[in-house]
Amino acid sequence: MDNKDLVGAAFAANELVDYQDGSVVSRLVLKQKSGSVTAFAFDRGEELSEHTVPHDALVHVTDGEAEISVLGAWHRVGSGQMIILPGGEPHAVKATTRFKMILVMLTA
Repeated sequence: MDNKDLVGAAFAANELVDYQDGSVVSRLVLKQKSGSVTAFAFDRGEELSEHTVPHDALVHVTDGEAEISVLGAWHRVGSGQMIILPGGEPHAVKATTRFKMILVMLTA
């Protein structure tokens, strides 16, 4: 699916990226001066190690389950749930099952 095909059409978030064994797959859906939207698919056991970004972000889990560390505390987040990642604070992601998420980054 090409991103220009997404404009003005309804689409399923879970169809933006496919799972790949032993991998984290991402797809940039939208990028503007004010932020970006990226879809991710994590195979079970894959992770993003602890890091910081300067901007606030919102994670919306659309399939499966993950553990997400925010401000030093781990949170189990499942399909349909969201969690806010404050800018400048460390966070990490671990896939406890195969899972997909939409990451909304706010830069303004």
